Amino acid sequence: MSRYTFFATAPKHLGSLLAEELDRLGLTGAVEARGGARFTGTLEDGYRACLWSRVANRVLLQLAAFPAPGIEALYAGARAIPWEEHLALERTFAVRFDGSLAGVNNSQFPALRVKDAIADRFIEHCGRRPNVDPDHPDLLIHCYAYQDSAVIALDLSGGSLHRRGYREEGSAAPLKENLAAGILLRAGWPASAAEGGALLDPMCGSGTLVIEAALIAADIAPGLLHQDFGFLGWAGHQPAIWERLIDEAEIRRTAGLNRLPPLRGYDASPTAIRVAIACLERAGLAGRVHFERRELADCWPGREEDRGLVVVNPPYGERLGTDLDLPALYARLGSLLKERFVGWRAALLTGNPDLGKQMGLRAIRLHTLYNGPIECRLLHFEVDPRYFVSSRPRPLAPEQRSEGATSLANRLTKNLKALRKWLKTQDISCYRLYDADLPEYAVALDIYEGESRCVVVQEYAAPATIDPRDARRRLREAMSVIPEVLEVPETQVYLKVRERQRGERQYERLAATGRFHQVAEGGHRFLVNFEDYLDTGLFLDHRDTRRLIGQLAADKRFLNLFAYTGTATVYAARGGAAATTTVDLSRTYLDWARRNLDLNGIEGLGHELIHADCLDWLRLVEGRRRFDLIFLDPPTFSTSKRMDETLDIQRDHAALIRATVRLLEPDGTLIFSNNLRRFRMDAEDLSELEITDLSADTLPRDFARNPRIHNCWRIRH
Repeated sequence: MSRYTFFATAPKHLGSLLAEELDRLGLTGAVEARGGARFTGTLEDGYRACLWSRVANRVLLQLAAFPAPGIEALYAGARAIPWEEHLALERTFAVRFDGSLAGVNNSQFPALRVKDAIADRFIEHCGRRPNVDPDHPDLLIHCYAYQDSAVIALDLSGGSLHRRGYREEGSAAPLKENLAAGILLRAGWPASAAEGGALLDPMCGSGTLVIEAALIAADIAPGLLHQDFGFLGWAGHQPAIWERLIDEAEIRRTAGLNRLPPLRGYDASPTAIRVAIACLERAGLAGRVHFERRELADCWPGREEDRGLVVVNPPYGERLGTDLDLPALYARLGSLLKERFVGWRAALLTGNPDLGKQMGLRAIRLHTLYNGPIECRLLHFEVDPRYFVSSRPRPLAPEQRSEGATSLANRLTKNLKALRKWLKTQDISCYRLYDADLPEYAVALDIYEGESRCVVVQEYAAPATIDPRDARRRLREAMSVIPEVLEVPETQVYLKVRERQRGERQYERLAATGRFHQVAEGGHRFLVNFEDYLDTGLFLDHRDTRRLIGQLAADKRFLNLFAYTGTATVYAARGGAAATTTVDLSRTYLDWARRNLDLNGIEGLGHELIHADCLDWLRLVEGRRRFDLIFLDPPTFSTSKRMDETLDIQRDHAALIRATVRLLEPDGTLIFSNNLRRFRMDAEDLSELEITDLSADTLPRDFARNPRIHNCWRIRH
């Protein structure tokens, strides 16, 4: 039986993994080589590599190796190959060249000369030559030259083997299938799957990692769906061998599907999930893997007893997301793992290893991989308290701090002294103490006096011109000074990163501690949460706006749109409103609003909470309901997954106000607010309405330093 030399190409830095895989396939003698792995064997061995390799890009069958000190030597060596034994005249061919050849600067020229050699050989021996098809040849020939030597080989795989056949060409997917398989093999998924371990990708995109994990766990040959293998156009192809291998693979697939462990993929994008489900169906795995639209904060193990691998390829600033968003994203991912996946392992691919440090987990090992041209690190974690690292900045001892830290301490003391009498007179227990008063310490600091004093520190994302190390040091100084000046334990100082938010991001859950604290404002009681969300549930800059609503509410039918946690409803109800209606798209915040109402003794059928898209609800009730007092506080921009349209408050505010005013009694009042700092009211377009700017009148004293944080208008017919 003839033996051949084969070369399997692999993505950069996966050559050793490919050699190990080929060895496991029974292709003995596989060794890593430049760009992949080399092995010798029968034609069946070459076919087996094409069918079963999860890592290889291509499998090449070597036809000849010869000295090639120049272009004519390359031509002569190529012409000496008996091409009439490999290619029928009615078939087409193409030549690809890689490497370098002495005296040649144009890489297309060696490919052209090899093509000429093949054509001349055919004309000499057959009287005519086969045609060239550069795009879809029946036989693809590879030529590689390096250090005055050349190798010419047949491409048995045809197209790249990473194209399994389940993903539509052109679909958005950041990972090629063989890179995804390489990640899973590096992460030890085959052994975990064999033991019944579960797998979860909480940011699955089009589902490539999860589908490749299913193919591995079910012992499904990745080449079963691959189309147009190169050997099908080769004159030396032996169909009987290939058919036997396919039959064997089908038997193994049928047996393997019956032992699939739990595999789940979640993503916040419904479009991504639709693509993932379509890929799953084309892979023949429909109903055997679970894909679902979920926010990151809603990801849990499928069953409490599940253990296994969390594998994720989050954005890292090259293709998706913005650099400003990413540190907080990685911190949320790390918190998720530490809170819910103890006992699991995790593997994370990132093109920015510094982002991995935000996770608060110490990697136990790493591998270097390339995602296309991007050099990446595959970080491996054991989700075990032994490896937990606090993402909270470590405090600095007094002798380690700069003079700026002293200035910050003095400013906090000064602000506290200036506000103390006013806070006592106004009976205010939740307030802003500091808002980037010193530009180098770019944080906002809010105090919440409840059962005990708690402090929320919001770090503004530093501009790109600031060295991240300087920004980190100043944050460490701030986090060292704040507990000392305010006499609070470090455990009661909560740090958040304040970023540019779009859509529902400002309301997105960051964690799931479920720890609520009770605070008071204006004689009312509210629940706040310092850990699970970017905002606490109580917008402090709306304090005077809420007070105004309470003053206007007596005997009024009150409507609260985009109601969030219902704090304005509490003011209206306790201000004597005849009835209240609270509308929000989030069940979470409506439940929170209900708890706030209960906390203040507000109950009964006259206080309804409605779960709905406010835009849809306005259209639904137009002409059917009227209100005397309406509070309209929409987000700046919304692209909620459950909304059929986007809301851009600068673009859409006139239409939104008109739609709301249609529910207003003739003598009613609409209070409209938003927090878009560059917002401009289009009074000319709304000339039929009486609009009064209340921004200055409703701006609390503790927010006076930054008045653009708050916009508010009274609108009447």
